[in-house]
Amino acid sequence: MSALVNSIGFRRISKVPPSYYLLAMLLVILFVARPQMLNANVLGVFVRQVVPLGILVLGQLVVMRVKSIDLSGGGVILLINYCISSGIFPGASLGFYVALALTTGLVSGLFNGVMVAKRRVSAVIVTLALSIVLVGFVQYLSSGKPPGDVPKLFADLFNTRFAGLPSPVILWIAVTALMALLLSQTVFGRFVAAVGESMPAAHFSGVPVERTVILAHTLAGLMAAIAALVQTASIAVGSVRVGLDLPVLSVAATILGGVVFGRGEGGVWGPFFGVLCFAFLFVAMTTFGVGDAGKLVAQGMIILLAAIFYGLRAGK
Repeated sequence: MSALVNSIGFRRISKVPPSYYLLAMLLVILFVARPQMLNANVLGVFVRQVVPLGILVLGQLVVMRVKSIDLSGGGVILLINYCISSGIFPGASLGFYVALALTTGLVSGLFNGVMVAKRRVSAVIVTLALSIVLVGFVQYLSSGKPPGDVPKLFADLFNTRFAGLPSPVILWIAVTALMALLLSQTVFGRFVAAVGESMPAAHFSGVPVERTVILAHTLAGLMAAIAALVQTASIAVGSVRVGLDLPVLSVAATILGGVVFGRGEGGVWGPFFGVLCFAFLFVAMTTFGVGDAGKLVAQGMIILLAAIFYGLRAGK
């Protein structure tokens, strides 16, 4: 085993995020077993459904690279969904809803960042607690019932296509590209890499560690708000349980894409393809009649295997 791990072949393979290998394998399986599922229109429908997760992953990968985590996305998405679909702002414009959503996400992310960076509260505890508070608040306001209809304009935007691509997919690709530029071409991106490598070393090198962590969480809150807008547009009727599983899936897709918690490494496009992996995995398993329990087992096994893969790489 030691010889295998230290081999040149393994070193080369280990530099590529597992999401690329898994996506290729899933495409081959679908091509052989269900080639009709690889139709562009069919794939567009399935990929469009994972756009909220894909956008949420962009925030998750930033906070994980500064050795933190954000589990509040579900609560943020739920609150924004309620504000848009409950009718508490009759006659509000699209611009108002967008501003409301972005403000909600930014405030939530800023709160998380301050608590984690300045108050030294556990990121898991504070972000999970915020999510629980927001979920309970929405359930109290809605009495546990679907709050109402999403404005038709949201559904129209969600179903729009440009050059054959669904508008949510175009938005996801554009935001991913912007995040890639932010992390690779800006001072903030260099700060994120430095903090992820070593917080003490970054501090003594003049990197504003606290501010970087706060900005990372604030950015994650912004991504959660954008994901909430897309998620809300994807439903015809509001639901008080929309998006509650997305934070856990975002962690899974981020790890699958090569961002290892506590090491400060990883890019943007690996997690992008990690999200696509979950989309194609659910397509393949649904095609073969695998139920929700089987999907959860497969999801957990993928995360476990990715963790083992990174463990072997770290120990080589």
